[in-house]
Amino acid sequence: MKILIDNGHGAGTPGKRSPDGVLREYAWNRQIAARIVSALADLGHDAELLVPELSDVPLPERCRRVNAWCQQLGRDNVILVSIHVNAAGLGERWYDATGWCAYTSRGDTRADALATCLYEAARFHLPGRRLRTDYTDGDPDLEAGFYILRRTLAPSVLVENFFMDSRSDCAFLLSAEGQAAIVNLHVDGIIRYLSSVISCNP
Repeated sequence: MKILIDNGHGAGTPGKRSPDGVLREYAWNRQIAARIVSALADLGHDAELLVPELSDVPLPERCRRVNAWCQQLGRDNVILVSIHVNAAGLGERWYDATGWCAYTSRGDTRADALATCLYEAARFHLPGRRLRTDYTDGDPDLEAGFYILRRTLAPSVLVENFFMDSRSDCAFLLSAEGQAAIVNLHVDGIIRYLSSVISCNP
């Protein structure tokens, strides 16, 4: 299974930072994504960064890269997890919003199982912290028409790792403990998914 980890945004993306400027989303995403890839590779999995560049690679190009792997390996042999940090506002002030969540495209999709595995891992690695869920369709993930979810052939999940404009969330995201928890939940969730795929296709 080819595991693609998308580090959302880039150095030139306007905004996308905490109100005090300490957390810059592209840099945080890039660091966490690299650690996830490294941890998966250490466990013997075929994982890589979708965007090694520092620049904000446009969404059509990101999707083209994912779909090229799907054409080469088969769409059932590739997954994408896109790493982001949420925001309640535009970075001008602090808010009280909090919570971790994962998005899939709308409807019943192959990404639902991957998102569910990530939620299971999040419950374990983020005890006492809010998980934002929507069970109206029978699974915990939120649904949205994000471009990278709609235009990729592989099962694709976009994760919002808490809120950069919440003081408590921001402190957690910048802490060694918080970063380790985020990395571990992604690695754990992806491995749970891979195990479920193998058990269904022995």
